Amino acid sequence: MAGTRDEILADFQACTGIDDVGDAIKFLEESNWDLLSAVNQAMPRVTQQLPSEMSPEIEMIEEIERMPHSSSSLSQNVNDSSNCLKMDVVENSKPGTSKSKNCTRERTLTFRVNYLSNVYKINLPESSCVRDLKQLIWEQTNVPHCQQRLHGWKSIPESPSTSLQSLDLPKENTLYMTCLSEDVDLTTDNGRLSERMTQTYTLNIKDEAGKKTYNLKFLGSNTVLDVKLGIHALIDVPVRNQQWKGWPSSVKNDSMTLAQAGISYPEHDLSVAELPSKAEKKDVIDLVGSDSSVDEAYDVEDPESFNVDDDIFLEIKSTKIQRLMPENVTDETVGTMQFAEEFEKRYGQAHPEFFTGRFKDAVKESCLKPAKERKLLAVYLHHDNSVLANVFCTQLLGFETVLQVLSANFIVWGWDITYESNKQRFLLSVKQTLGSVAALAMKNIDVDTLPVLVIIMRIRSNTEIFTTVHGNVGVSELLTNLIHAVDVFQEHRRADIGVEEERQARERVKQEQDRAYQESLAADRAKEKAKEQKKMEEELEKRKKEEADNEKMVEIARKEAHRQAVESSLPPEPQQGAGDGVLKVRVRLPAGKFLERKFQSDTPLQTLLNFLIVEGYPTEEYKVLCSWPRRDVSR
Repeated sequence: MAGTRDEILADFQACTGIDDVGDAIKFLEESNWDLLSAVNQAMPRVTQQLPSEMSPEIEMIEEIERMPHSSSSLSQNVNDSSNCLKMDVVENSKPGTSKSKNCTRERTLTFRVNYLSNVYKINLPESSCVRDLKQLIWEQTNVPHCQQRLHGWKSIPESPSTSLQSLDLPKENTLYMTCLSEDVDLTTDNGRLSERMTQTYTLNIKDEAGKKTYNLKFLGSNTVLDVKLGIHALIDVPVRNQQWKGWPSSVKNDSMTLAQAGISYPEHDLSVAELPSKAEKKDVIDLVGSDSSVDEAYDVEDPESFNVDDDIFLEIKSTKIQRLMPENVTDETVGTMQFAEEFEKRYGQAHPEFFTGRFKDAVKESCLKPAKERKLLAVYLHHDNSVLANVFCTQLLGFETVLQVLSANFIVWGWDITYESNKQRFLLSVKQTLGSVAALAMKNIDVDTLPVLVIIMRIRSNTEIFTTVHGNVGVSELLTNLIHAVDVFQEHRRADIGVEEERQARERVKQEQDRAYQESLAADRAKEKAKEQKKMEEELEKRKKEEADNEKMVEIARKEAHRQAVESSLPPEPQQGAGDGVLKVRVRLPAGKFLERKFQSDTPLQTLLNFLIVEGYPTEEYKVLCSWPRRDVSR
């Protein structure tokens, strides 16, 4: 049933020329999706009147037949209801002709529409609505309903379905019309342009060659060139070789934004085809929105019309997009460096600062640091076949607020999984670093939702995937996801900081206790060592004393032996009166006492000295002095 409604919608738009999908669906829903009834409701429902029904005040105007805008499948049905495809035929009543009572109740309003220095005169019954007026304007000016801006109303209509009778208009009305695509450039309509800039447009782009329709979403701030580059990534047809149909005539160049282009909101239908092969050799100027064929731009059948050698055009070749990463990357560090470099070349300098290094190094740098230094990890996965990549990289990742949030709270690591070999390399790194569950989650990401931003954080001592932001989001939704992740992260980090501080406090107490114990142990060891040292000194002193005593005793024994030896060799003391040769020698001792002994006058001096040795005064310790003259006789 959905396919049937799409066909009815397409036929209805082709028949009525209403490009605004919302207005078209509104007509169809009011008619319960009855095509003929919807067409009759959308077109002016006035039929040719008989002279008797004409008001004498109505002037005669020429019959204008609508140009058919229906598809071939609908043309027969519309012809069968020709009353809805004809304008009002009005004739002047002849004098004396009676008029119908019903006609006297309804006036015919005359509108003079000023547009581009031309004045278009349009007559409509007062029972018609604003949509009927716009339909007639479209037939005469070729400006679609959705782009008509009418000024000069006595009472501004609320909607296209507003009845002219409810506006209480005079019979003669002068209106001024501007085209929406022209109007949005006026300084007086900046608010409306800003609103369209933030809207998301759905472009239903039909690939004529591949017979496939792509439903792509773009912001109003995107340019026509962004749309063409997005299609280039899908159908591999260079921008210069693309032939488009469906762009409004106001689109003059590729730098015009979608908000300025005047396309229908929320959806707009376009078709694209590749220029014929002959045209590739010519210097083709790609005119956006030109529905004419290449043969109308120049005559390719007449070779004589070109005096320049065709060989100079052979250098114009279709080149594929340079991938962000080459195939079969083996070194993750080199791969991420190439990724960051190519990303900046393709999307400009407004991008996050990508971490260059292995995936596990990025995890270590963000999630495995102390809680106070910890950050979130944002893994950006890119795929060149994704139609969302250009918008996501330029409009979202390049948005100033997004860049500030990422810079303050995230480590951003990028990887291109366009090639299967690089995807498998990435999944292997994730499995080795985060485990098989995280790798499986990464593997199950649908290619149609790429690019994605996978947010990884450390929660309760586990590093795991927190959320995945897909590429089909807007700036506000991306910021909401990032800020929510930061809030959750900050909450867990505060808890982790508290746990770490408690653990550090316990460790400090333990370290202080260990230090005090070590100091006490060192003091005890020092005391013990001092005690041992003192004991060793005492033992050494005792040993020395014993050695000294032994030496002293040996010396005493030696002296005693020497004394005894001397004593045995000392001659006996001669008796008094034994002869004249007897002398008495008197020796004063150091203590003041005196020693006396008799000697023979011829006794050697050594005998005297030996006597003193026997008495305890050895010669090596004492001197024997002669009183007069004073001299040392012991030498």
